[in-house]
Amino acid sequence: MITYKRITTTLAKAKALRVHAEPLITKSKDDTTHNRRVVFSYLQNKEAIKELFGVVREKIADRPGGYLRIIKIGHRKSDGAEMAMIEFVDFNEVYNLDGAGKTAKKSRRRRGTSGKGKSTDTPAVATETVVDDVAETVIEDYPIDEPDAADEATEESKEENQ
Repeated sequence: MITYKRITTTLAKAKALRVHAEPLITKSKDDTTHNRRVVFSYLQNKEAIKELFGVVREKIADRPGGYLRIIKIGHRKSDGAEMAMIEFVDFNEVYNLDGAGKTAKKSRRRRGTSGKGKSTDTPAVATETVVDDVAETVIEDYPIDEPDAADEATEESKEENQ
């Protein structure tokens, strides 16, 4: 897993691997002789240790946790086992949008409030968009139309007719 950055296996094995690999990756953040020996006692592979404490350590330096991602990819044809791909989060350029392909995030507000509890005269309207089979609800503010002079005149005429 460490040398290839991504492997395909059954879902159960991927979940079990994540439980064992994430503490080792956390130990690699602090490059000491003791941490190298502890990780080597589990992996028993010098090349994997070099990769973990070198390339992987640089990519995950600022990440507080959650180094691995499991993506379900369907069922195996022969026995129907559920297959999954397990990979390092920071090594996939498609899902990792840090840098050139990064989209600006809108600030989200509830019910049209902006700032510290101040409410506006615009009601919040929730719209749902679907991106890559994931529904995302976005709250947008639409201004309320102020009554025109013509509307006030029709209201006065209605009152006179009554």
